[in-house]
Amino acid sequence: MSGNRKRVAILISGRGSNMSALIEAARDPGYPAEIVGVLSNRAAAPGLAVAAAEGIATASLAQSQFPSRDMFEDVMTQILESWDVDLVCLAGFMRILGEDFVNRWAGRMINIHPSLLPLYRGLHTHERALADGATVSGCTVHFVTPGLDEGAPILQAQVPVLPDDTPDTLAARILVEEHRIYPEALRMLALGELTATRQ
Repeated sequence: MSGNRKRVAILISGRGSNMSALIEAARDPGYPAEIVGVLSNRAAAPGLAVAAAEGIATASLAQSQFPSRDMFEDVMTQILESWDVDLVCLAGFMRILGEDFVNRWAGRMINIHPSLLPLYRGLHTHERALADGATVSGCTVHFVTPGLDEGAPILQAQVPVLPDDTPDTLAARILVEEHRIYPEALRMLALGELTATRQ
């Protein structure tokens, strides 16, 4: 399988726990993707050290160093192309990506979001679910499109909301499911089982 595994880059901003789940899945030689690079928009992101310790190429790039988002994303693209990347996974990457960059990777870039999309796009998903009195929440792996968290869903997992949940306790239980479904969604994408129009 190693000869035709898809080459994957992961974009992070922090500790990259979903990144670690993808790296772990890719340790299996039968997994159809390999993690070849991790790129962060924060040099201090703890996930960079985790990836480096696994022998994975890393890079960091601060948008504040560039006159425009387009120039920042052009350099991101150069880095990804230098790694000969086939697919891109966002794992807590806390920048909104521009339309040109997103369209360049259309159908080849996926994200994990901590809600049952289309509910609770954007930030503070757990606080909003609790404020609404939701009885079920969860997570979604979806294709990245120019609209925030609007891409077609690939996989979802439901998590019950408990009466005494706080945003932190709910987030912790949902994270367990994120780590389960993200590697599965990447496996499906790498095997060519998905298209960006899948609903």
